[in-house]
Amino acid sequence: MGAWATLDSPVATEQVARTGFDYVCVDGQHGLLGYDAQVRALLAVAAGGATPWARVSTNSAAEIGRVLDAGARGVIVPLIDTADEARAAAEAARYPTSGGRRSYGPMRLGPHFGATPGETDASVTVLAMIETASGLAELEAILDVDGIDGVYVGPYDLSLALGARVPFEDEILPRLDAELDRVAAACRERGKIAGVHCADGEQAARRIEQGFTMVTAATDVASLRADMQRQLGAATGARLEASRAY
Repeated sequence: MGAWATLDSPVATEQVARTGFDYVCVDGQHGLLGYDAQVRALLAVAAGGATPWARVSTNSAAEIGRVLDAGARGVIVPLIDTADEARAAAEAARYPTSGGRRSYGPMRLGPHFGATPGETDASVTVLAMIETASGLAELEAILDVDGIDGVYVGPYDLSLALGARVPFEDEILPRLDAELDRVAAACRERGKIAGVHCADGEQAARRIEQGFTMVTAATDVASLRADMQRQLGAATGARLEASRAY
């Protein structure tokens, strides 16, 4: 069970990590964070006691290596359409001693998570994002790539790829659910991670029942906005009740 960090605020990110989530993923694709901010966010996640993950902006060996050097224990790679692209992501996250292509620059990762490249590789998890029609069609081939530990579904983009005009359009939901069933089953058959991004905790609970083993249940900016709206509503209601009393 995890949360998503998109804001350039180490204090906020640490507080998210302290709420009890297993992991917090720092979003380098759609989040408002450059590399320096991602490093600070990963440090904040670790300080808060959660496992630090990162989503990179693209399937780049350099970018994957940099977030791992900064202390990410897991990396989510977006827009994976083929087994070859998945293989490139897996190789970028591991050193040549494990069959990868990662350049050796241990930085934070070495002293914290393993003294040797092989030990470091054993601590890294790589997930391929399934969020396009092509990626969905190649799901099984992507999962069968050595070094890919599972997949992470981006349901917003995937619903658009399935024909929705806006994410989660009612007409597309039955097909989206069927495809999510397929993803969960394919991962279960292979003993791999079935991850999915969720709009909120209620949706996350449904995805767990559906068979997903890694769910992101909250995003910092969405949670901030929702709580502010709740507090404003509560205060406004109290103010209206007070005015009626006079």
